[in-house]
Amino acid sequence: MFIKYLIVFLISMVPLIELRGALPVALSPADMAFFGGRLHGMGLPALAAYIVCIVGNMLPVPIIFFFARKVLEWGADKPVIGKFFTFCLEKGHKGGERLKKKAGRGLFVALLLFVGIPLPGTGAWTGTLAASLLDMDFKSSVVAVLLGVLLAGVIMGTASFVVYGALGAVM
Repeated sequence: MFIKYLIVFLISMVPLIELRGALPVALSPADMAFFGGRLHGMGLPALAAYIVCIVGNMLPVPIIFFFARKVLEWGADKPVIGKFFTFCLEKGHKGGERLKKKAGRGLFVALLLFVGIPLPGTGAWTGTLAASLLDMDFKSSVVAVLLGVLLAGVIMGTASFVVYGALGAVM
């Protein structure tokens, strides 16, 4: 059982996958007929899986906040990686400025929703990098990202139960 939690924890730390991918894996039924075959999922308890996914997703946040921008700035003038790192910095800065203009004083809520609504390219990694590029303070950034991760977990958990329940009824 420990191995299943470890796998889910590690999946939730992966950029772009994060909690949004880890939670459905954790909640997948332990054994279910699936298009003539068997689906052998994790079948972990919802609350425990939710907590493990949140911790795994939030663990990289301080590292990203304090070091990702510095690494991108350091690599911006390097021969092989410079163009990509410069692109990332410019894209993040432009996107952050647009978000800042639209959100105004509601930047905290905008960051929370950016992280919390499970769409491709959003999540704790991207949100934390954006907060760092926008020079948001660490504490409010982490709180906004944490609340966004909690929201994404509720959305993904609910969606997982609906999908697995529908598949169970159909299969």
